[in-house]
Amino acid sequence: MADNEKKVIVFIVEGPSEEAAMGTVMKEYFAGELVQFVVVHGDITMQDYANAANIIKKINQCLDLLKQRYRYKNSDFFQIIHLADTDGVFIKDEFVQQAEVGQVRYYEDHMESGSVEATRNRNRSKAEVLFKLRTAGKVNSIPYRIYYNSCNLEHVLYDQQQVFSGEEKTAMSDAFAEKYEGHLEEFLAFIADPKVAVPGSYQETWGFIEKELNSLSRYTNMHQIFEDKRV
Repeated sequence: MADNEKKVIVFIVEGPSEEAAMGTVMKEYFAGELVQFVVVHGDITMQDYANAANIIKKINQCLDLLKQRYRYKNSDFFQIIHLADTDGVFIKDEFVQQAEVGQVRYYEDHMESGSVEATRNRNRSKAEVLFKLRTAGKVNSIPYRIYYNSCNLEHVLYDQQQVFSGEEKTAMSDAFAEKYEGHLEEFLAFIADPKVAVPGSYQETWGFIEKELNSLSRYTNMHQIFEDKRV
């Protein structure tokens, strides 16, 4: 990629519904750069035995996919923006309660699991991984930041805290994208609304979500993506 060409902003997201919901507004906002999405098809902070020791390597593997596909070099990348769900992982063990459920279910004052100990272990592991990522600063010398939706994207964007099917997520994300296509300022106002946007510096917003039951409540720090383009 020549120096006078656009630099690449990489968005790492869990699934196609995240790309569908956020892709249009991100490409409009970052029109001066080249936006590329890496869809992980799962939670990179938990899949394939992810832990705090190997998570940076896994982020690098996401970059490798783009390098192989488009022949990018490290110098072609402007920054890496990682969107992640908190999944309530920062709550104390006592708020993970036993229930006859197939998947973990989230409420603003507790979560329910069919296997309490496994979920508590999951929470501890993912919390350690998220701490590693939010303090990393760079990956392969490329500016990197991870931004959260709590307890997940659907909770923040649609104010719905429940388990959705893939088809439901697709329909909701398509409707969201259509609503804000060509209305960037309205989207920026929405994502910066004090009802969901956590105030403070980048690290302060992470400190907030790690406290008490906040990682189950409807919060995000995605507004900071638009406050400072370069991390």
